[in-house]
Amino acid sequence: MIRLILLLLGHDFIRRRWPMLAAIGLVWTVLGAAIFIDALDGVTYFPIHVFGYLLLIEAVVTLIVSPSGADTRVVLRKARGVVFLVLGLLVVDAHHAASVILAMLFGLAFLADGIFRMAAAVVVRFIGWRLSFLTGLLELGFAIFMFEPYPTFYAGTVPYCIGMGIFLSGCGLLRQAFRLKRLPRHAAASLWLSRDLAIGDAVLSGDEEGVAEQDGVLIVHVWTPAGSAEDFVPRPVVDRYIAAVDSKGVISTGHAAMEALPDIYISHYPKVEIDRSQNDFTRVLRATADNDVPGRFQPSYAIESAGWCDSTVQVRFERYNRGRLVAFWQRYRTNETYNLTNRNCSSTVAHALEAALEGSLAEPGVGMGALLRAMFNPELWVAAQLQRRAQAMAWTPGLVLDYARTLRAAIQPTPLGWSTVFALGGRFWHYTRMVQRGEPMRNIETIRQEVNEHKRKGTK
Repeated sequence: MIRLILLLLGHDFIRRRWPMLAAIGLVWTVLGAAIFIDALDGVTYFPIHVFGYLLLIEAVVTLIVSPSGADTRVVLRKARGVVFLVLGLLVVDAHHAASVILAMLFGLAFLADGIFRMAAAVVVRFIGWRLSFLTGLLELGFAIFMFEPYPTFYAGTVPYCIGMGIFLSGCGLLRQAFRLKRLPRHAAASLWLSRDLAIGDAVLSGDEEGVAEQDGVLIVHVWTPAGSAEDFVPRPVVDRYIAAVDSKGVISTGHAAMEALPDIYISHYPKVEIDRSQNDFTRVLRATADNDVPGRFQPSYAIESAGWCDSTVQVRFERYNRGRLVAFWQRYRTNETYNLTNRNCSSTVAHALEAALEGSLAEPGVGMGALLRAMFNPELWVAAQLQRRAQAMAWTPGLVLDYARTLRAAIQPTPLGWSTVFALGGRFWHYTRMVQRGEPMRNIETIRQEVNEHKRKGTK
């Protein structure tokens, strides 16, 4: 999540404030280690119950302001609210059984995530798969530590997890701060952090820096696997995120592209169709160099849709950094290599979208408050989880669709969260006062319309 937040805050924010970011990361790391060590003797000084009540408040707020719907972004937000509600109730419960239940829940979570990481690393073999496999092993070790009662007989479960979480996030912030300290003056943070480009490609020329930051409309086109397959056999979740199989056994993985009006179209496709039969699909799933094939870039959406079909879903952005997008696309298209899991259509669109949204959360004259607001933005939490899963497995059209929708909601002026609750609460209080004073219904109806409009903008 730290990498995504820093990217959305942009180059200027990072260059001016990297010492403060490093200091915060160091303090956060030391605090996490202190909380973890403090819990080893069973006598804790960290206010656990206060943390539990904060979880309960956050859960209630998340569940209240979550919009209706069944898309992944809404489901993840509601799931986050339910998880926080259960954890908060267990934390504030002083009974010993609550600590045992918490230990089992945390242990199962780390066990499942560790197994998924290790399996994905072995199967896909993406860049950095060995480090991901080692991380999975560490998660398995921490899961065993959660399951066994020594040394505090489960009394230190919550401080262990809080301390470990704070420690790891602090290390991540510290690492990113020192890495971005080396960011050249005339460079794009999105290009500097990209795995598909060399570090030297991040430096921008004078012409690229002069490109207007906001120009036209940005559209993310997604052909979902189920939407692009004919007579497919329904398989929930698999059809949405991985592939759809038709009645003849042919696999359709869908497609993703990006259109920046009026003259940019980003669509990466293999020059020769890859054999996607069920017998050969496991082999081509690996992100190794032996699965690299020649690729090609489609010239326009009109030509691509005419030769295939219209995109299933479109996500529109009215505000984006055109200069960063142009710089990314000029460098990326020099290499046409295509890889089904490492350098495919979906990963291309995901990285291009990050480049286009660089600096979208930064505002002139805004200091560290922008960082704090971003850290508590629930949409960015969801986006970070989607990004994390994609990096541990592969970018797919379904993941790109959810990622684009979530980032669009995250950069809106009124993200769903505490700001929405306070704004709606203030308007509701004003509405109640008008009723008590016997104001004309016309004015009350106006306030009601304003409240609905405010909520509509937050859920759009």
